[in-house]
Amino acid sequence: MAAQSQYEELARQLSAIGAVKREMGRILPQDCPPASAGVLTLLDRHGEMRMSQLAELLAIDMSVTSRHVAHVAERGWIERKPDPADKRSRLLRLTPSGTELLAELSARYTETLARYLDDWTDTDVGHLIELLARLRTSFGDCRTRAHHDSLTRTPAG
Repeated sequence: MAAQSQYEELARQLSAIGAVKREMGRILPQDCPPASAGVLTLLDRHGEMRMSQLAELLAIDMSVTSRHVAHVAERGWIERKPDPADKRSRLLRLTPSGTELLAELSARYTETLARYLDDWTDTDVGHLIELLARLRTSFGDCRTRAHHDSLTRTPAG
């Protein structure tokens, strides 16, 4: 087990990752904020889905999800169509222009990472990927844990 001071330093480093995320967000097109890119990425990864499933994957409220979906739909990056199994629900799916945008975003992200990490070896990059994946695995599905914790938490007092 790591020493307390190592965990404290890790906490500081993870907090500072916000600056890296903000810098990566700056490469996005003006009309595609990070939340919109997240919606598109999830639809690409998981395929067609209902808004409720998207909200769960994003781990955000349905009203916030609805605003994100409206933003990307207005730009023609996704389409909303009636769910044949439940006409009251809508299914969300990427459009060809949404797929094109994701390809552009992927190229921008890759180019930016290559530029910032140009003095890293392939081994260094591989270790970072491995360690970040391991960190995510150690935390598991935070959405499920947060929901469970909110159900089991007792009021103070």
